[in-house]
Amino acid sequence: MMHPDLDHARRLLCRLQDAIRDAVRAAQLRGTNRLLRVAAVTSADTIYGIDRVSEHAVRAWFAKNWPRRWPVELVMEGLEGDAVTFPRGTPVAKTVFKCILDPIDGTRGLMHEKRSAWSLAALAPQRGAKTNLSDIIVTAMTELPTSKGGFADQFSAVRGPSTKLRAGRGVRAERIDLRTGRRRKFQPRPSRAKDLAHGFASFAKYFPAGKAWLAEREEKLWRALGDGAEIFDDQYLSSGGQIHELLMGHDRFIADLRPLAFADLRLRSALACHPYDICTALIAQELGCVITAPDGKPLRAPLDTTSSVAWVGYANKTLARRIGPKLRKLLKL
Repeated sequence: MMHPDLDHARRLLCRLQDAIRDAVRAAQLRGTNRLLRVAAVTSADTIYGIDRVSEHAVRAWFAKNWPRRWPVELVMEGLEGDAVTFPRGTPVAKTVFKCILDPIDGTRGLMHEKRSAWSLAALAPQRGAKTNLSDIIVTAMTELPTSKGGFADQFSAVRGPSTKLRAGRGVRAERIDLRTGRRRKFQPRPSRAKDLAHGFASFAKYFPAGKAWLAEREEKLWRALGDGAEIFDDQYLSSGGQIHELLMGHDRFIADLRPLAFADLRLRSALACHPYDICTALIAQELGCVITAPDGKPLRAPLDTTSSVAWVGYANKTLARRIGPKLRKLLKL
């Protein structure tokens, strides 16, 4: 097998997400109510009309643009039945890459015009069922703004140190003017704060299920850290959005412990982070953020659409060293 040009692979993921953004934006501007309707309910999540728009864009783009020399297996919600590969019909065992993606992460916030969603995608060398989050070597995330938004950010990364990219240890960041198509590079900078005082830090607790469990442990952690009462909460209903807040310096700490809460409370719920939601963690890591499992180990969930993923994100290593041990003690990990 020919060694892939990873920077070219990165650019392909960005182009894919450009196509998804353009398709979603066109549907937004048409103003159809079909985007708000429930299209399907899967074992992983609820699928809305707006999700179907992005899924069609994904299939069309791969069929037309993915290089035949890099056969790929596609992993995303909405792909029922047999494995989907490109070129179509390629046996999974013959594919070079596994591509996991969430065309729209943050669907509910976007379709109700509350906040940007994000399109997420990542590539890992194909290892069959053993392929997991730690294998990801190329990733991209692109902002899907509300209909009144005029700009969209795009981030992409190749796992270093072999990358030739100059911006941020393997990270490229661009801001796109949606009126003109002009792109401007910029440098994202995670927070360098040494504590949480007067900053944003959150436990993900979007839904009634498990909320009391999570809030109790959040309060205990803040008390153990002694950073004062002024720690601000921001419930961004998108794991990709949370990664964005970390890498841009907006948030200092995020914990999504919903799978732990559900397990402890013996709740059966799909309302948790899945591998496709956290597949862009590499971008934040390349910028110096620390993204791990709650026990401090690397994320190793399989690249599928059903596994639940608990994760913790720190804006920098200093915060990870300060908060991590107290969190693990609190959770008895």
